[in-house]
Amino acid sequence: MNNLVVVESPTKARTLQRFLGDQYQIEASMGHVRDLPKSELGVDIEHDFDPQYLIPRDKRKRVNELKKVAKEAGTLWLATDPDREGEAIAWHLVELLRNSKVQSSKFKVQNENIKRVVFHEITEEAIKEAFKKPRDLDMQLIDAQQARRVLDRLVGYKLSPLLWQKVKRGLSAGRVQSVALRLIVEREREVTAFKPEEYWVIEAELKNSDVFIATLKADIKNGKEAKEHVKNLEKASYVVSKVTQKEIRRYPYPPFTTSTMQQASSNRLGFSAKKTMMLSQALYEHGLITYMRTDSVNLSTGAVTAVRNYIGQNFGKKYIPPSPRFYKSRSKNAQEAHEAIRPTDAGRILSLAGGEAGLTRDHVKLYELIWKRFVACQMSETLVDQTTVDIIANSYLFRATGSVIKFEGWLKLYQGEDEEDQKVLPQLNEGQKLNLIKLLPTQHFTEPPPRYNEASLIKKLEELGIGRPSTYAPILSTIQERFYVEKQEKKFIPTALGFAVSDFLVKYFPDVFDYSFTAQMEDRLDEIARGERQWVPTIREFYEPFAKKLEETGETAEKVKVALEYAGKKCPKCGKELIVRIGRFGKFLACSGFPDCKHTESLEEKVNAICPEDGGEIVVRHTKRGKTFYGCKNWPVCKFASWTKPKSPH
Repeated sequence: MNNLVVVESPTKARTLQRFLGDQYQIEASMGHVRDLPKSELGVDIEHDFDPQYLIPRDKRKRVNELKKVAKEAGTLWLATDPDREGEAIAWHLVELLRNSKVQSSKFKVQNENIKRVVFHEITEEAIKEAFKKPRDLDMQLIDAQQARRVLDRLVGYKLSPLLWQKVKRGLSAGRVQSVALRLIVEREREVTAFKPEEYWVIEAELKNSDVFIATLKADIKNGKEAKEHVKNLEKASYVVSKVTQKEIRRYPYPPFTTSTMQQASSNRLGFSAKKTMMLSQALYEHGLITYMRTDSVNLSTGAVTAVRNYIGQNFGKKYIPPSPRFYKSRSKNAQEAHEAIRPTDAGRILSLAGGEAGLTRDHVKLYELIWKRFVACQMSETLVDQTTVDIIANSYLFRATGSVIKFEGWLKLYQGEDEEDQKVLPQLNEGQKLNLIKLLPTQHFTEPPPRYNEASLIKKLEELGIGRPSTYAPILSTIQERFYVEKQEKKFIPTALGFAVSDFLVKYFPDVFDYSFTAQMEDRLDEIARGERQWVPTIREFYEPFAKKLEETGETAEKVKVALEYAGKKCPKCGKELIVRIGRFGKFLACSGFPDCKHTESLEEKVNAICPEDGGEIVVRHTKRGKTFYGCKNWPVCKFASWTKPKSPH
């Protein structure tokens, strides 16, 4: 066996095997083969932050198997993913095999025997092209990945003991996750501090040949003002003063990046970022989509040509714009050599009936979302005829707006999913008198800023330049797993613990958890990846003031009291107050006398909703894995359960 190919997963290995044939033996590393130790810092601060890597216990068997296979190989082909993590896995493999005692004279791990192959889609053409043009390992990418790993380890392992000492035992902090938590905490305080302001809207139901609605253009603060306006308007004459018509061109959205895919998947399909990445990873490894971690909206010439042909054959020539559409990445760090997320074959419609092994209905839903976005991005724009009508009623101005789709263009692909609301106005002419049918005054109140959901938090992080394609999903998962935030109706709300941790970190480490500073660190990691900066001086520049601040805070900071959530019940064992605590499977009640009294009981969270099957109250429940669902209080007599919160009876 002359050719050994190593990839990350068995699925990817099977897909590659179809294209490479029996001349290549393909093995899966099962992800990273070396990592920093879990039980200690694992970074030698005194010697240029040298990482102390080891083989995780659950990877030792696989590593030994790879070493054994490598003995018989003539050439090692490293076909791991085309990003920093993939480059790092390849480097770790080489380091392990270079130091392996099972090396034979036939296989010496030197540069001429090691070939790095990179591809952004697992198709026959892309694979064969990559194997024709191997390259060396990119040490700049490896240094950037290593720098992030060391940086995050230093922050996490140095801050966590301080949190144990000053806030609560068992806590942990993260460089980027804590910044995401800060966003959620600050938004919650905005929501809490918000004072709604009253305002009124007055609409008029008017008629010429047909009835339509126009809205008064006025700032009305209260009901008294609204009554006065209504009184005047009831006596007024209504005349069309101006009719403006224009054609609006609505252009398609760019193809997906990791961030926009996660946002659309959350909004349209209700999938978490973590689930979206798991599904897209499988689609990529089956050869169905291009690589799913990218911040580029670039498309290959071949892909654009293929999809334009598909559009012409399936929709007609008028749905193809005169020239291809090219999109520019907003991210200054986007690598244009990478592509946006797209199907590998524009003509492939995925369905469960197609018999794709290992794919579920959710895989199909996500594929369809990606496929439509890609096809639509190369279709003609939608043309909308928009009419604006101004109406004078004595000294008052009303306005009505109507729109009609003149040519559906790319919206044809969505079949009503993403169509503009069409509001047809009757034919109206300047100077035309109108009859008032009735006035419709309505009271409104200003709304607080919305709490973040997964989609809006990812969007905000991206806007601030915090995080990168591979980090969004882990950030969101971590702040929930640590119980710093919880989800209510898909919105993030900080727990008392989350408030305490965020406030402590922001108070004592304002620079480290500053939005612009965190974004600047991301930029510096990107500079390392481009070879514009060395990783060790970058880490040292961060660590020296950080270590000094750690020492000062340990000596001077006061212990934080986490606000207790009293449940309004007494402990049946000792009579002290029960409080709400958060554990692995969500909230529960515990005695405030802990550790002297260890009484606990389950917490029944009510949600102001009625069971549709027996009329019982709906309560929050949790699966064994900690996932939230809604069930009837009368379980097990009533078996009703739902992943989504049932509607309130009012």
